[in-house]
Amino acid sequence: MSKLERVPFEEAMNMTGYGKFNLLTFLLCGSIVLSMDFEIFSVAFLVPASACELGTTSAQQGLMAATPVVGIIATSHFWGYLADTRGRKKVLCFSMTLSFVAGAAAALSPDWITFSVLKLISSTSVAGAFALAFTLLSECNPEAKRSALLVLTSTVFLCSNGIMAVIAIPVLPLKFSYYIPALGIHFNSWRLLNLIFSSSSAISAFGLLFALESPKFFLSVGREDKAVDVLRSMFVINHKKSGEEYPVKSLALNEEAAPAAVKGFWSSIVAQTTPLFKPPLLRNTLLMSCIFFISYICINPFLMWMPFIMDGFMRSVLRGETGLTFCQRMRASQNTTIDQMENECALNEFAMTMVFGIGLILAVANTIATILVNYVKKKTLLITIQVLSGVAGVLVNTTSLWYLSAVFFLVFIAGVINFGFLSTFTVETFPTFVRAMAVSLTLMVGRGSAVVGINLLKELLNTNCEAAFYVFGSVTLVGASLHLLLPKEEAPAKKVSRNLMETAL
Repeated sequence: MSKLERVPFEEAMNMTGYGKFNLLTFLLCGSIVLSMDFEIFSVAFLVPASACELGTTSAQQGLMAATPVVGIIATSHFWGYLADTRGRKKVLCFSMTLSFVAGAAAALSPDWITFSVLKLISSTSVAGAFALAFTLLSECNPEAKRSALLVLTSTVFLCSNGIMAVIAIPVLPLKFSYYIPALGIHFNSWRLLNLIFSSSSAISAFGLLFALESPKFFLSVGREDKAVDVLRSMFVINHKKSGEEYPVKSLALNEEAAPAAVKGFWSSIVAQTTPLFKPPLLRNTLLMSCIFFISYICINPFLMWMPFIMDGFMRSVLRGETGLTFCQRMRASQNTTIDQMENECALNEFAMTMVFGIGLILAVANTIATILVNYVKKKTLLITIQVLSGVAGVLVNTTSLWYLSAVFFLVFIAGVINFGFLSTFTVETFPTFVRAMAVSLTLMVGRGSAVVGINLLKELLNTNCEAAFYVFGSVTLVGASLHLLLPKEEAPAKKVSRNLMETAL
């Protein structure tokens, strides 16, 4: 059987088929994203639960909650550089391992400073995980399935808070306490919960040991033989045929090549980064950075503090209070004396169930959006979601009907669905040799704004809750105008129902 020469990469990828390998890669990348989310957002559960033992103030809790995001900002660019020069799989495996070690050690923290430092290390370790998982997934799947899988992977991100709530509900109320003299701490339920959350990184690291490297990465760095080998392995896994039946002998990348190698670590980083800030990529770099900035500063803080927000809101609802707006209910719960509460350091179980429910609803909404992207342009869908989110945020405190204000709050935070679409735009806009760095850089900008938003929102929730929703909701609406500047895309071809189901799965 004669082999084909100089086959365009996308055609060669299509020849590998779509099956078991793609499903396993999707599950692995979903696990990586979940591990990152656990490290970042677990503080929303751990900080309130540890408040009594660690004796933290509201300001200290704000710092503890923002620390993981700071860690991500500090090294996102660095991880993107490593992935573009050393490989997606190798970098991800190292980062997941380091994250587990530091994250698990945080369970033994004697004070809030030690806890914050260890969380800083663990979050620094997963700083590039989201971007690299998206990049790896996009480069290991046929073009026709790529966007749907990337958005479905963001469903895992949306589910993370709900999954953590489900885990926390049975664990946090546990009454055990084992004293560890060497550390001067009591190992109790919140420390166990921390350990459980950290274990996800260990599972991801183990899975990466058996994963294949991105064939597009190999091709972009001149290792064509390795790229063909990986594609051949994908063909074998999907079709259960001999590798000799894979018809491709050599590949053509058909995109801008990587710059010539530069000696020296820092010089190499600069050389790898420079193309992003020079035409023709400069416009897209600035545009995507601005959009990520607005999206993350408006939505991410509410996701971080969602257990705290829902705890205050649902305590008021369960007390049967009426005629109160969303923020008035939160203030009423904050003003409730300790004697009226079962445990000031415990999160209301019904509130955590609501967090799970919200995560489930967002995941379903994201899956629906994934199907709609086959019929509607991503750009149109992106703008629609952004506008609905902003309007809902402004309307949260305009009603005293608790269920209506809850719906407005849900629609507002549903703007997080756009995170996945924005990442797909970044993946599709930048060439392979800077793709991981571009995704990491734009995410770094977004997460930088999230640090400001997290601390600002916590202060506003305590002092002027209504302003929080009016300000963040309005800025969300402003962000919708920037989406109009995103690159044009071809109208999606309509598919029959069978193909839609295959894409969704």
